[in-house]
Amino acid sequence: MTDTSPVALVLGAIKGIGKDIALSLARSGIRTVATYHDWQTHLAALEQDLQATGTSHLIVEIDLRKTGQIADLIEQIINRFGRLDFLINNIERGGWPVVHGPYTQDQWDLEMATTLRAKWWVFNAALPHLKAAGHGAVVNISSIAGIVGRSGPASFVFNDGYAAANRGIALLTETWARMGAPGVRVNELMLGLIQTRHAEETRGWTLLTDARKEALIHHTLLGRTGAVDDVVRAVRFLLFDAAFMTGSCLRLDGGYVLGGEPVAPMPPGVV
Repeated sequence: MTDTSPVALVLGAIKGIGKDIALSLARSGIRTVATYHDWQTHLAALEQDLQATGTSHLIVEIDLRKTGQIADLIEQIINRFGRLDFLINNIERGGWPVVHGPYTQDQWDLEMATTLRAKWWVFNAALPHLKAAGHGAVVNISSIAGIVGRSGPASFVFNDGYAAANRGIALLTETWARMGAPGVRVNELMLGLIQTRHAEETRGWTLLTDARKEALIHHTLLGRTGAVDDVVRAVRFLLFDAAFMTGSCLRLDGGYVLGGEPVAPMPPGVV
């Protein structure tokens, strides 16, 4: 009997956010394709954890900056599973002026090629198959860098090129929502300071002074960084529960963009 269960492609799934998204989908019975390029030391753990879900899966090593390989990736998925229902565009490089220092052209090009360009090529190769599935959904994962740029406490976290690339994701999301309608929904999940992305468990966070870390937390209304599980649950909402939502941006930043300063109380007698 032909397996008709959905298939998801999760980019950048070797560890952290991408891995937890892939595992969550696989545990739900969704056949999952997980891509990776570096961090090969985590590969055995990814394979073991996906195997433990009991769901058919595929792990593919690919450098998505080499756009000529992307059509082959999609063809490999279709040949293996016969369909593609969901695309999680979780791939990026950059940020962290405290890590990379002054810009070089190579660093700028790396941020643009990974954070923005690769998403475009993957979506366009995947779109015919997402449409054929009849109920496809895409989640473009971006960063609040696209709003705040290199400003305030985040000026030690977000490079100019990374911020510009993330602002571009909003444009792609809206365009792709038009291209995919009505059968394919496309939404953006904009992340703030998440433990494995721009917060704890990253090299950049360890390079910040305690005062700079405190400033970032203070600027976040909820007074903490986000957990990977916060991201997983938001992705699942966009895939499975947001049936009337496309071309939209869901900001998951604990209120960082709004700023952490309290609102002054109303004067006595003012309602």
